[in-house]
Amino acid sequence: MSLVTPLNPNHDAETKQLSDFYNETLGFCPNSVLTMQRRPEISKAFINLNKAVMANHGRVTSALKRMIAWVSSNATGCRYCQAHAIRAAERYGAEQEQLDNIWEYKTHSAFSDAERAALDFSLAASMVPNMVDEKIKEELYKYWNEGEIVEMLGVISLFGYLNRWNDSMGTSIEDGAVESGEQYLGKHGWNKGKHV
Repeated sequence: MSLVTPLNPNHDAETKQLSDFYNETLGFCPNSVLTMQRRPEISKAFINLNKAVMANHGRVTSALKRMIAWVSSNATGCRYCQAHAIRAAERYGAEQEQLDNIWEYKTHSAFSDAERAALDFSLAASMVPNMVDEKIKEELYKYWNEGEIVEMLGVISLFGYLNRWNDSMGTSIEDGAVESGEQYLGKHGWNKGKHV
């Protein structure tokens, strides 16, 4: 039920360059970005924000950022972003045991207390109404500094935009994202939903 048709990755030189960038990071260019490209200033702003938010500055690893994105997307119900986030976590070094047990991050031994605090923050910050409270703050400050918390909230906020964009657009999902979604999330009922 795609609301707007994504551009062809070879639509023009600028779109091809965009596509090449994502082919390296995800293995395909997301249809969400190809839809944004209908107004290139939006896709450029998104890519710059994406690069800034996902840059690795230290302890909030690339893999953890993608797991934060998954928890956020799961909370909002965007199946497109759930699959993209778990695929990106896989490609950016998440441990196999974490990928296989992401649904049980609160109790599974593959996750550290610091990771649990970050993922709980993602869940609380993604809820409507927002559920970040003193307990979430206390847990975060046990393990993370303020710069790291800003990095995490950057990911949560970026995916808030993407969740809204892709669920409203009904963005058609790519085969690579479907593959990862089915592998890691299918046992808990994940499917493409409206993103066909």
